[in-house]
Amino acid sequence: MQKSLILAMFVFLLSAVQAYAAPESFVPVVKATRDAVVHINTTATATRTANPFMDDDFFRQFFGGGGGMPPQQYKVRGAGTGFIVDSVGFVITNNHVINNAEEIIVKASDNKEYKATLVGSDPLTDLALIKIDTKGAKLKALPLGDSDMSEIGEWVIAIGNPVGYEWTVTAGIISAKGRNLGTGPYDNFIQTDAAINPGNSGGPLLNMKGEVIGINTLISTAGQGLGFAVPVNMLKELLTQLKSGKVQRGWLGVTLQDINESLAQSFGLPDTKGALIADVIKGDPADKAGLLPGDIVKQTDDKNIENTRELTQYIGSKQPGQTIKMTLIRDGKTITKNVKLAERQTANSGNPVQTPPSTSTPLKVRDLNQNEKDRLGIKVGILVTGVMNDSAPAKAGIATGDIITWMNRVDITSVKQFSDLYNSVKPGASVSIRIINQNGVRFIAFPKE
Repeated sequence: MQKSLILAMFVFLLSAVQAYAAPESFVPVVKATRDAVVHINTTATATRTANPFMDDDFFRQFFGGGGGMPPQQYKVRGAGTGFIVDSVGFVITNNHVINNAEEIIVKASDNKEYKATLVGSDPLTDLALIKIDTKGAKLKALPLGDSDMSEIGEWVIAIGNPVGYEWTVTAGIISAKGRNLGTGPYDNFIQTDAAINPGNSGGPLLNMKGEVIGINTLISTAGQGLGFAVPVNMLKELLTQLKSGKVQRGWLGVTLQDINESLAQSFGLPDTKGALIADVIKGDPADKAGLLPGDIVKQTDDKNIENTRELTQYIGSKQPGQTIKMTLIRDGKTITKNVKLAERQTANSGNPVQTPPSTSTPLKVRDLNQNEKDRLGIKVGILVTGVMNDSAPAKAGIATGDIITWMNRVDITSVKQFSDLYNSVKPGASVSIRIINQNGVRFIAFPKE
């Protein structure tokens, strides 16, 4: 019995070492996958506008010309990589590789070329699906792995066409996961130090089993060995929709904010986990379901929510018309709301998390008159006309021009009410304020000095 246990432990440790030790060769993976990687060439038409200076009388005096010259059109050629995801001819690549392309030519590893047509694309994840006519031939397709199971430090290889060097193979490790680069609301990149260069876009990032775990998408020019890939699980969630030609996502209709320690203290929370609703768009699903600014989302259906990004990605993974159950903290109590999601529109494709207000110099406030409230579309609030340098409100981000609409769960209707409420707070206790400014709506918390 003891010998069997020792043997089992030895086998387990050996397999673990083999999984993370440098492989003797990458050749088996390359041989098994290379033929499913393709080179993509695109052609598009761009317009070059006439020199605007030639429309100016002053410049025409010296250089002549009649001005108002018609715009000139010219051809733009692009290149990238893709991989076959279905033997009947479906190819995955990046949206930016084929965006606005009038002609897409796919070159296979046997040097055969095929015209391709766009089937579906998703700019928010930079993924696209194109189709080639294989004339009935079956092509080699790559298996899709599980990017959630991939681990930091794991060996990976990239195959692509960097700067025109076709079917280039590079190797490295997974450097990090879940990177948010600020490119969109669904950022969740795998970072790798496998060399990726222009032309690699749309190619596969493969594990040592020959499975796709990511789609190589971009690089950082600020350093070396900084490549980023879209996790393949994101592709798997969208693949059916891409094949249908249209990607639809759920839409909640809120402005979200991460919770810092000051906000957690002011809301009486034990930690900073969750997503704080800073604003609710009137008429959208959250508003219809009764969600309010100041609600803290802790769970959607059976998924715990750690931060705003997790909530945004969860909502985006759902279909319009689906109903989800949201568990919220409101005024220290746990409540649940059922929300029927709408469809996220292109105009709303930016990151719903608002940027924080900027810190200003020299807390003076004044009342807003009714005309100002009507113009701003608000019923309550006072205007910040000055913030004392180096004060706690200034350090927290309150600035001149901000409008305070709420403090410590009370709507603010006048300067007197604000002053009375503020003076009732004990020194050292937390003050929580909801402000409106040109960047949107945001909660700020700071200790009273």
